[in-house]
Amino acid sequence: MNNFFFRISLILILLSIFGCKSAEITSNENLKVTFLSEYILPDDIFVNNTQVGGLSGIDFYDGTYYLVCDDSNNPRIYEASITLDNNQISKVNVDKVLLINDTSDFLDLESIRFDSQSNKILLTSEGHINKKKDPLFFDINETGDIKDRFEIPESFKANSLQKPRHNGTLEGLCIEFKKKGYWLGMELPLEVDGPEPQLEITKSPVRITFINSETKKPEKQFGYYLDPIAKKPLSNFSVNGLTDLLEYAENKFLVLERSYSSGLGNQGNTIKLFKVDASKATNTLKINSLANTDFTSAKKELLLNFESIRDKLKDSSIDNIEGITFGPKLPNGHKSLIVISDNNFNTQGKQLNQFILLELTED
Repeated sequence: MNNFFFRISLILILLSIFGCKSAEITSNENLKVTFLSEYILPDDIFVNNTQVGGLSGIDFYDGTYYLVCDDSNNPRIYEASITLDNNQISKVNVDKVLLINDTSDFLDLESIRFDSQSNKILLTSEGHINKKKDPLFFDINETGDIKDRFEIPESFKANSLQKPRHNGTLEGLCIEFKKKGYWLGMELPLEVDGPEPQLEITKSPVRITFINSETKKPEKQFGYYLDPIAKKPLSNFSVNGLTDLLEYAENKFLVLERSYSSGLGNQGNTIKLFKVDASKATNTLKINSLANTDFTSAKKELLLNFESIRDKLKDSSIDNIEGITFGPKLPNGHKSLIVISDNNFNTQGKQLNQFILLELTED
């Protein structure tokens, strides 16, 4: 009898270990990302006399999606609902617009997160370096008023001797895994840290900074090397930068990079999603120049090159993907990811308000 109960107990223990794999992501996983669905939101949708477009960031919380618009003439965010049916995006409804009440700053909004701890919406702005307008990280209340401004590193400010690049500052934002603060991702390297990415391999590190939610000050930082430009431009412009990030386990991130080469039409964007490990990275917060310092950068591993799913997308077009969020759990218990594109209000040619649904699994 005792032997029988011992065997039963052993079986139950083994089942608890091996039979009920968690839907949460572990810290030592082999991740896999799979394409599920695409949805194109028409570019002629208006909500309270504002055109829906320029969608540079997305977040999801408690059934609501938060979208940020990078129209600096009328900074605003939208609340939306996205319907998933059989692992497909069947509908996107933009339900509400919230205007940001600010006249003293130049708000070029790039990323958005809803902080359930403070019940506030967090936003980043790239500012306008050429006009000496600082990048900003702040939160707003339900009426669109700026409440708290968080301190950012001095090196990111417009008059910094380390020289942030115009249109290359606070592009990415995520809530820290333990919910004790936030991570800010720079789009391009500071001038003292290295060159912008080129077709050939360069040492082009961007800085990713942790902001403590209580002190509202930066506490630590790490360097992350960008990939080269993916395609040779047929015109005179190309860029590659970090556009958004998520922390899925302590010091483990999903990072989006967007490479663009002009003159290639709807083939100009190359989007890559990386798995990044910053657990052994040097704290670069007090390092003046990464170009002149021996430091350990975060390690990156390619999860998905969107070129591999191009033939599954409308007109084989990968647009200007700038935002990423965890979506709801899928019916199989796996995590979903949704990425979103900034169509620049079609000022630079025909572009798309593109939503792409992905499945995130562990091998």
